[in-house]
Amino acid sequence: MACMAVELARKKARLEDGAGSSSNVVSFNQQNFEQLQQDCLQNGSLFCDPTFPASWDSLGYNELGRNSSKAIGVEWKRPTELCSDPQFIVDGAKRTDICQGELGDCWLLAAIASLTLDHQILNRVVPPGQSFTSQYAGIFHFQLWQFGEWVDVVVDDRLPSRDGRLMFVHSEEGAEFWSALLEKAYAKLNGSYESLNGGSSIEGFEDFTGGIAESYDLQEAPPFLFNIMRKALRLGSLLGCSINISNSRETEAITPQKLVKGHAYSITAVEQVHHLGSPVELVRIRNPWGQVEWSGAWSDNSPEWTGVQPEERSRLDRPADDGEFWMSYRDFLQQFSHLDICNLTPDTLSSDHLHRWSYSEFEGVWRVGSTAGGCRNYSATFCSNPQFLIRLQNVDDDPHDGEDGCTVLIGLIQKDGRRERRFGRELNTIGFSVYQVLKNSSSRSNVRLGPDVLLRSAPAVRSRTFINLREVCDRFKLPPGDFVIVPSTFEPHRRGSFILRVFTEKHAHSRSEPEPEHAHSRSEPEPQPEPEYDDVDPHFKHLFAQISGKVTTLPLTESCVSGSDVRTNGFSLQTCRNISLLDADGSSTVGLLEFHTLWNKIQRYLGIFKNHDSDDSGSMSSHEMRAALAEAGFQVNSAVIQEIVGRYADSSFSIDFDCFIGCLIRLEMLFKMFWTLDKQNQGRIQLDLQQVNRPRLVRLVLNL
Repeated sequence: MACMAVELARKKARLEDGAGSSSNVVSFNQQNFEQLQQDCLQNGSLFCDPTFPASWDSLGYNELGRNSSKAIGVEWKRPTELCSDPQFIVDGAKRTDICQGELGDCWLLAAIASLTLDHQILNRVVPPGQSFTSQYAGIFHFQLWQFGEWVDVVVDDRLPSRDGRLMFVHSEEGAEFWSALLEKAYAKLNGSYESLNGGSSIEGFEDFTGGIAESYDLQEAPPFLFNIMRKALRLGSLLGCSINISNSRETEAITPQKLVKGHAYSITAVEQVHHLGSPVELVRIRNPWGQVEWSGAWSDNSPEWTGVQPEERSRLDRPADDGEFWMSYRDFLQQFSHLDICNLTPDTLSSDHLHRWSYSEFEGVWRVGSTAGGCRNYSATFCSNPQFLIRLQNVDDDPHDGEDGCTVLIGLIQKDGRRERRFGRELNTIGFSVYQVLKNSSSRSNVRLGPDVLLRSAPAVRSRTFINLREVCDRFKLPPGDFVIVPSTFEPHRRGSFILRVFTEKHAHSRSEPEPEHAHSRSEPEPQPEPEYDDVDPHFKHLFAQISGKVTTLPLTESCVSGSDVRTNGFSLQTCRNISLLDADGSSTVGLLEFHTLWNKIQRYLGIFKNHDSDDSGSMSSHEMRAALAEAGFQVNSAVIQEIVGRYADSSFSIDFDCFIGCLIRLEMLFKMFWTLDKQNQGRIQLDLQQVNRPRLVRLVLNL
């Protein structure tokens, strides 16, 4: 309950004051940079970060763990101990400030190198005004995007070193430390330095911009990819590329033409030049090592440049031996395997001349037993996955392919994969399907799409594959209309948290859970007329007289389920307490008329229970709970379903009749109390302390 309250408070803060937005960042680990810096300056001390200490735990857990040979001789030193005149940034951040060390995080360094090309983005990630002179207190901070939130990450400046030199990222001159401290902030965000080993530049691109990234297989490049790359760079997008390896021995192997396999490069320019009067398409690429450059056509000293006019050569800026080089677009497609493009969010772009995407973002959870339904191959559980609605109303302006439609980018990110590596947990295999809600579909006015659509209709589009990466992202063109996105793991019963993001060229209406057309309509069973004493059957009165006053609940249960194949040992004490909530007159007893109402409810709920006991086992799969509640008249969202399953399902995620009855009676009382307090039928209530202390509400809460 406490965790739920904290999460609700966090989401409320995000809605009300934009906490976690780019303009209102959240302090990571609740560490406020300004306050910590001021405290150190007043005390005359240098900051030592207790949440990411200079110890083995921050360094790593396996290859860089306490007993690892790679960690022998490690010393944590401040820049003032490594050189006589340390600088944070000298003459602005440059790509040459980023040289890889002993850590396998070239993917991150490629993203950092691209970051230096856009000073607006750089100044967000690396707040200006930090130095080793003015206001120096051994503390620095960086702003990073992490799973839907911008966070301000504080670090001290103690860095891993060996023999007086930095072990990991460093500047070419060795006296500039912004890139090393940024790497440390990213390591802190992910739990350790070792957690940064291996990855895709897409991940770094997104965490520096909050953007959404696309991947292209260059062996199957679309015919217009060169124009996409050129337009992307003009829009401030970040681009990276790499060469595939066939086995681990090829990692960072250098080809005869001086390209590095399994290595992350950044793309810094795309241009067209005239060579001997004919147009040639060129791509400029940077190796984050700061050295080892392409030696083929259009490299720094290749003869092709002699056929280019001097003014064009000067415009293309051909520095020598700094890791950056030009190559033809044709060679680029032949030599490289993958291209990543990170499209920026609207708040990242400040220029009025740049195109902006419309953007929606949702949080979700796959919880075993309730919302972890797996892909469509698993028909028994697929429909229990979370669902998200988008409504596309306007087609794109000037479509690239000349056909009307709505361009949509959908990105599904699973959370905390790097942080959980130390516990041996691997990434889930994830993907998504998108279903169109047809105008004549009965599901259009329902809360969720059910088996009639999800299992009997083909999706309009879906992710190209299910894969065990942090993110799956695809670009689609869809007709105007309503669509439901169903994100899932490939196999059911795989827990995880995720962020779903949707970029559209035109504004699109979206909801985290599809709702009825009348959002504030009552979501509870239709009220039944109160019975009168004379309306009660004499045989029922006799039954009531037999069991009233008895402590045991077995006769009642046996009478209710008589003639059915539902297995039960009687109602538990907790269910009886739930039943006591039906005590409308506050007498602490259940009278004849109340018992008659209860009896009818139990008979109705028994029929629903049997409808969803698909294998006649006498219990119901927890994945059937949402559909069973809907049949009973309750429309609830995924968060409520997750709590219900956590409370009422057993270890095999089955729900017996006893728990089913207790749950439905509790839900009915909750809804009745809500609608009683919501006198204006607005779909929300506000309680003061006196209302919270109402006897029935107190009893309801105590029964939780």
